[in-house]
Amino acid sequence: MNNLLNQNYLWIEILKFNEQGLIPAIAQDHQDGTILMMAWMNKESIKQTLLTKEAHYWSRSRQELWHKGATSGHIQKVNSIFYDCDGDTLLLKIEQVGNIACHTGARSCFFNTVSLTF
Repeated sequence: MNNLLNQNYLWIEILKFNEQGLIPAIAQDHQDGTILMMAWMNKESIKQTLLTKEAHYWSRSRQELWHKGATSGHIQKVNSIFYDCDGDTLLLKIEQVGNIACHTGARSCFFNTVSLTF
């Protein structure tokens, strides 16, 4: 069993983490494609996500693993994980429990619009 578990983690070694051992992770609604948030992951948070099928991130401010929704109840059930062609960004396709991903109470963290008229 441990050998099988270790084999499931081999793809993590392909990833390109930054100097702090982190990689950006985008959480996207698996049904409608809405981008909900971006957070940082390290190897341990990726492994916890794989084990629990719920999103775990690395909190840069608290310097600790962060189980998304552990306090609020707005957990992210992970349906699939992709990495980009360069191996330096993750995409988590998730089911957002409670339909709130942002700490402001919004569905998505991306609600600020930039005007393109100059």
